[in-house]
Amino acid sequence: MKKRYDRAYFDRWYRGRSPIVSAQELRRKVELAVALAEHFLRHPLRNVIDLGCGEGSWLPHLASLRPRVRYAGYDPSEYTVAEFGDSRNVRHGSFGQLADLRIRERFDLLVCADVLHYLDEDEIAQGLPPAVRLMRGAAFFEVITSEDAVRGDLAGLKRRPAAWYRERLTAAGLRQVGPYTWVRSEMHRRASPLELS
Repeated sequence: MKKRYDRAYFDRWYRGRSPIVSAQELRRKVELAVALAEHFLRHPLRNVIDLGCGEGSWLPHLASLRPRVRYAGYDPSEYTVAEFGDSRNVRHGSFGQLADLRIRERFDLLVCADVLHYLDEDEIAQGLPPAVRLMRGAAFFEVITSEDAVRGDLAGLKRRPAAWYRERLTAAGLRQVGPYTWVRSEMHRRASPLELS
């Protein structure tokens, strides 16, 4: 049975009695990603692409931190595009379809939170090269691994070790610089050794 990312899904996991991520926890993640991206870019965040953005929940936090930031969200859910397309700039598209979307802009921050662990290996392999090409700054790849204690939405979860993701992201030309945060190799080379993970 195919998983449906409809209003009922988001009501259950994001607005229910015990949401997967609280508003405070999400705010801390956004602040972390913004701070690390700006540290390595050496300028304030100008634009963000959010892959698998769901309802675009990062946008209100980004906008309060950087009111002039431009945000583009992509999600395969028809519900999220219909409901949040205009108000939060959510467009239809999936991680594996990135190359077909012909996005020309490069982004100071690429967000892909709570997505990769639900995708097949082929889709990750298809999406990583174009994702890296979209990066001007940092990427925030939040992923559940087989080493993590997990609560919440387990349907379709692929339990891969952290080393599996590190190998793929490194092979794609990225280097880790903090929690869930990666930069392209050329930016990594400008970093101080103690800045690196």
